[in-house]
Amino acid sequence: MHHKLTTGIVTLGVLATIAVASPAQAASGPTAAQLLAKVTTCSVVSHGKYATDDGEASTVNICKKGSAFFWKADMDIDCDGVRTSHCNESADPWYQDQTSFETSQGRPFQADSTHYFVIPLPSSRFSYTANGITPGSVAAVIYNNKVVYAVFADEGPDNIIGEASYATAKALGIDANPATGGVDSGVTYIVFPGKVPSPIESNSAIDSKGIAAANTFVNS
Repeated sequence: MHHKLTTGIVTLGVLATIAVASPAQAASGPTAAQLLAKVTTCSVVSHGKYATDDGEASTVNICKKGSAFFWKADMDIDCDGVRTSHCNESADPWYQDQTSFETSQGRPFQADSTHYFVIPLPSSRFSYTANGITPGSVAAVIYNNKVVYAVFADEGPDNIIGEASYATAKALGIDANPATGGVDSGVTYIVFPGKVPSPIESNSAIDSKGIAAANTFVNS
């Protein structure tokens, strides 16, 4: 597992927009296969590759397809944020009681509740800010033919990629133990810049915004 870095705190309530699903949208959104079919080739936008874990070789590019960004990596477990029975100093050697960004209530996210994912801190490799990825942007996270929608709530080291919250991992059927869980490969993250649900911490709002963005993406 790699250690998460947390920088300035930003409250996302002012950034959020109301997620309204149109009647034409399928309730479940695109399938994993439909989403993966859109990201079979990589138009590289990162200036250098990322490692999936500290000390590992740098092998992962950040790619772009249309207005979306994506990468294919592992999943380490982020348990940062509100202290709970699942996420605390005893369960997670790297635990921090805050996340880079805050919920609509001005509090850290709760990793074992909200589906969220991590983007590396801005660097010469890639800057999410320079590419229009705002805090709270929704992504489709895909593993083993399952799709979970998650929001950008925490930053990671600027040279490591592939991490999501306890709740995201559990929803995908991945071992969510922050010390020993995760998966070494096979996870695809497709980020839809600026598509921010409201309230930011609500999984149902995240699903609604994510489904709308994903439908647009697969039909583009």
